Amino acid sequence: MAKLTRFEKARILGARALQISMGAKPLVSVGDYIDPIDIATLELEKRVLPLNIKKHSDDQ
Repeated sequence: MAKLTRFEKARILGARALQISMGAKPLVSVGDYIDPIDIATLELEKRVLPLNIKKHSDDQ
């Protein structure tokens, strides 16, 4: 997997945190985490996000 820029990471975490806050079930064991952003970060670290990421090169 290509490394994500901080902007891509922020966009992905924000989108997933919104899904979780709207009632989507977490895909990892959350333990004591309550904050949707913390849960989304955990999902990103474990690479279980249900999001497809397409990166296009600029030289097309």
